Amino acid sequence: MVEVNLEQAEWRKATASGDTGQCVEVATNLPNVVAVRDSKNPTGPALIFTRDEWTAFLHGATHGEFDV
Repeated sequence: MVEVNLEQAEWRKATASGDTGQCVEVATNLPNVVAVRDSKNPTGPALIFTRDEWTAFLHGATHGEFDV
């Protein structure tokens, strides 16, 4: 497992999420990876994806691959 330094992460959330504090935040400014975390626990763990994995996830999400 590779360690990723998140100190320089610039976290953002969807503007439509409002101020409920129950959001998913994403950092896309890190070299070669995309980090995802729970806004309720900003010092907790983050999920780390390669850029290819993140692109595949976004493609699947926007094309209904995960619809239930």
